[in-house]
Amino acid sequence: MARWEPGARERLVVAAVDLFTEQGYDATTVAQIAERAGVTRSTFFRHFADKREVLVAGQETLSTLLAEGITESSADASPLDAVAAGLERASSAMGPVNRELGPRIRAAVAASAELQERDALKSVGLAAAMTAALVARGVPDPVAQLASELGVLAFKRGYAQWSEGEGDGADGLAHYALAALADLHSAASLLGPRPAGSIDEGR
Repeated sequence: MARWEPGARERLVVAAVDLFTEQGYDATTVAQIAERAGVTRSTFFRHFADKREVLVAGQETLSTLLAEGITESSADASPLDAVAAGLERASSAMGPVNRELGPRIRAAVAASAELQERDALKSVGLAAAMTAALVARGVPDPVAQLASELGVLAFKRGYAQWSEGEGDGADGLAHYALAALADLHSAASLLGPRPAGSIDEGR
């Protein structure tokens, strides 16, 4: 029986990002990723269905942590405060390797339509997890969806700022994600009054 290599998943992610950066996503094969990581092809497929999935590694973990943070927030927390709790919980799973790889992952995604599609599906999945957790708290569905979409956008903006910033990133991802959420909340207040001709107008 083949030995299960410790840290294989992390090595595969780093190897894939390096190869995507060096030669492009389309030119990179699973065999090359496995060889660079020092593992077998069978080990690659124990962790990932295909090379596209490497760059969304950890989506299930993030979804779970976001939902847990929302579920465990105080009973009187507003929907956005609950989302903030979810962002804090999810940020705890992101360490130095995630910060280092961030710019290269974004570059790889920007250069590949296939990866852009998969990244968009990841965002949908994260938002769905948060929406379900908010609805379970009794938040009306439209409010839950809006709060979740703001949460996903804040997480992505915060991650970009954290991973591209100078220094050692000691503030942590949560600092940037929560700041981004606050900025988005402020921006939403500038959208103006209800649009003319809306369904509820005149009732």
